[in-house]
Amino acid sequence: MNNQQLTTSMPPLENGDRLNRHEFEKRYLAMPHLKKAELVEGVVYVPAALRFQNHAEPHANLMGWLWFYQISTPGVKLGDNPTVRLDLDNAPQPDAVLLINGGQTKISDDDYIEGAPELIVEIAASSVAYDLYDKKRAYRRNGVQEYLVWRVYDRELDWFHLEAGDYIKLEADEKGIIRSLIFPGLWLAIPQLLSGEMDRVLAVLQEGLKITEHKEFIAKISNSGN
Repeated sequence: MNNQQLTTSMPPLENGDRLNRHEFEKRYLAMPHLKKAELVEGVVYVPAALRFQNHAEPHANLMGWLWFYQISTPGVKLGDNPTVRLDLDNAPQPDAVLLINGGQTKISDDDYIEGAPELIVEIAASSVAYDLYDKKRAYRRNGVQEYLVWRVYDRELDWFHLEAGDYIKLEADEKGIIRSLIFPGLWLAIPQLLSGEMDRVLAVLQEGLKITEHKEFIAKISNSGN
């Protein structure tokens, strides 16, 4: 059955639809014009058009930071807005994911991520966004090791680490730097990120890439298959 036939034979995805992941995927595939839709705890979310300063620009800055880490860390993969098959009620499309070769995920035969990425990154409007509620709960339950949420309106960034089945918020040091516990050397200068000083953000990341733990991490994962 081609996409045109699918489109005429099934209802479109709409905000608030309650579906399982298989039905969600069928309807999503039938709407090739739709660029983003998510299934979170069995509920469909189709986001509105994205604004520049409050989403597109922050997204680009975080992707640049993650891309710099990825090219410096063989054995790590970076994805932009991939659909992730977490479980039967969750198929989110996070803003970014960072994966470890041979880690918690695999790429399916039809080219989707299956399993829990080691790091998920989301750009959220504020603390009231569903990223910090239903999504966070689904990510925790499925074993996403670290979850980073940039609350643009609040000018705050939350970075959670999974510990003993719960998310613990990572705290910045006296210089405002947060360090990943899963990806050695992945350091983020929060004040500079919020002020748009990306040259300083990348300079701090470069310092992280020099630590011994980063070299040991590369040695551990670079030969692993995914």
